[in-house]
Amino acid sequence: MPLAGKKIVLAVTGSIAAYKTPQLVRLLIKAGATVKVITTPSAEEFVSALSLATVSQHPVHSNVNDGSAWNNHVELGRWADAMLVAPCSANTLAKLANGLCDNLVCAVYLSAICPVFVAPAMDEDMWLHQSTQQNIQKLRSYGNTILPVANGELASGLVGEGRMREPEEMVAFLERYFVTQGNKPLKGVKALVTAGPTYERIDPVRFIGNFSTGKMGIALAEALADKGATVTLVLGPSHLHTYHPNVTTIKIESAAEMYEACMSVFPETQISILAAAVADYSAVVVAPEKIKKQDDTLQLALKKTNDILATLGTMKKEQQLLVGFALETNNEHENALKKLREKNADIIVLNSLKDEGAGFGHDTNKVTLLYRDGAHITLPLQSKKEAATAIVNHIIESNYVEEII
Repeated sequence: MPLAGKKIVLAVTGSIAAYKTPQLVRLLIKAGATVKVITTPSAEEFVSALSLATVSQHPVHSNVNDGSAWNNHVELGRWADAMLVAPCSANTLAKLANGLCDNLVCAVYLSAICPVFVAPAMDEDMWLHQSTQQNIQKLRSYGNTILPVANGELASGLVGEGRMREPEEMVAFLERYFVTQGNKPLKGVKALVTAGPTYERIDPVRFIGNFSTGKMGIALAEALADKGATVTLVLGPSHLHTYHPNVTTIKIESAAEMYEACMSVFPETQISILAAAVADYSAVVVAPEKIKKQDDTLQLALKKTNDILATLGTMKKEQQLLVGFALETNNEHENALKKLREKNADIIVLNSLKDEGAGFGHDTNKVTLLYRDGAHITLPLQSKKEAATAIVNHIIESNYVEEII
């Protein structure tokens, strides 16, 4: 249990999302943590101190001086292994970003020597406002971690960005941090990962696509980020997503959009893993209106899409590692080696659809890593998360990244 024995200060501020914090405290304690709760004065308009004290089994404080005793903010800031501000209102966000100190939460934050995690909660217009986004960047620049907001129903009745992450997600977020904090061999490295399918429109309602879900690529992005890399994930149409703080997602639809996104990011990256199932062809002409069923057959004129892996292979510099994926159905090894040579990649990760439990849609995968120097490593069938971690570990251990890390 990653949180076993960990000491967490939970700071609750004045947001409607505060009603979720008793459940958050319960989950943290169930995971083995000791939790002490502090609040801003306005937080108690949304959740009672009695509720939080009952579930945390510790007194809840909202003032530096409660009239009978001085609540030592310095001691709290030094006691904790992590401080979580959840929910963090736009008001408190601005105070933390600008060093204001007019309540206990701000005082503990300024005294904290532990990692600080901030879970914003506000309406979409407030979240998207330039001042809020500048405050977010300030907090990040101080070394704090901002938990991504969710998209959904808001207190205003609107639907959009600004929801606080659910308690289960925040606990998982902290668990991931404590699991990975001690092993960051890729700290300072920038990485690019592509994931998911691309959709090539033929008319306003139809497209050419494939069965990729993006699971493998997302797992690779998270595995790189767990090792300290700053990752840009270029993700095709998928219902999946990642909340990893070190992963920035660029959502695209078509092969052309993925190509443009990769071209903009690749020059600044040291490691690129192209796991997306990119369409090889797109329609020559996209019909402006829905194509009506008329004849017994329909012919579509298709043209080749830009080969992203091959293009990056021609751009690759000495201190850049390029990894491609090959999903094959026959002559797997030979076809993957051909792709390795022709695309100027350093490593090809081979998937065979003949392997049960591997490929699109599965939660598991079985891959073989083929290296430019002729070496190859076959990994067993395992979860895609485990496979991603193994692939990243092999990349780190390879001779190709010695100068990078």
